[in-house]
Amino acid sequence: MKLHYLNRACSQDRSFSVTKNRHPYFLKIWHHHPELELVYVQKSTGTRFIGDNIEKFEAGEVILIGANLPHMWLNDDAYFEKDSTLFAEAVATHFRKDFFGPSFFEFPEMAHISKMLDKAAYGIKFLNLDEKTKVKIEALQTGNGFEKALKLITVLNDLSLHNSYELLSSNGFVNSFKKTEHAGLEKIYNYIFNNFNEPISLQDVSDIAGMNPSAFSRFFKRVQRKSFSKFINEVRVGYACKMLLEEKFNITQICYDSGFNNISNFNRQFKAITSFSPTQYVRNHRID
Repeated sequence: MKLHYLNRACSQDRSFSVTKNRHPYFLKIWHHHPELELVYVQKSTGTRFIGDNIEKFEAGEVILIGANLPHMWLNDDAYFEKDSTLFAEAVATHFRKDFFGPSFFEFPEMAHISKMLDKAAYGIKFLNLDEKTKVKIEALQTGNGFEKALKLITVLNDLSLHNSYELLSSNGFVNSFKKTEHAGLEKIYNYIFNNFNEPISLQDVSDIAGMNPSAFSRFFKRVQRKSFSKFINEVRVGYACKMLLEEKFNITQICYDSGFNNISNFNRQFKAITSFSPTQYVRNHRID
């Protein structure tokens, strides 16, 4: 599936844009852009592609997508039938992190919003979001420029304080890791991303962190909310997804280039993380 760049830049008299989309089906293009995108799906069903994440979607979902993270909402086949009366509706807001200036979200009062915007690099699906927040998102279309700006900050504040969410794309696909409050882990992440296609032991990274293996394992799980071995497998599978989408190598070669030492383990880990086999994953992305 070919990746397209779409121009979502705002006009010179606006720092962000809000669009109500109502069409027989959503734009059927796997694309990216430097603007973050907040999407509230009001009507329609289908399959959502964000990075290497593939899931079914339905009306009511709210997603925040980071800068240049590839994505697409593909409606169900019924929306493309000749006599279909179905419509796909969504409110899409596009903005850059510096839309209020390069330092706005660096203020202490904005730290919680800034952290959420960093997490959006992976795509965020907000779970069990209350209807009041959804109404506020829809209301971003109305008012003058000043009123819209205040409304957007309010929406971002509400979303950043919402504790039920899911990060969609994997570490390996995003191929970078945003700095967290645990700055000491940065050298660990750098080591992992530079060496994931080679054997990496818990002892290796524990030595880099200056901790014993059991202490590091507990610390890493507390920070990442997953075990170290699962994190490594997600990085490797994420990289494999990129290679599969490029369609330049066969699955066996991708298996070993991603750091797995046998096909059966590669297939098992790939399906556990993406819910698809490598072959199914490629087939799902081969869309006209």
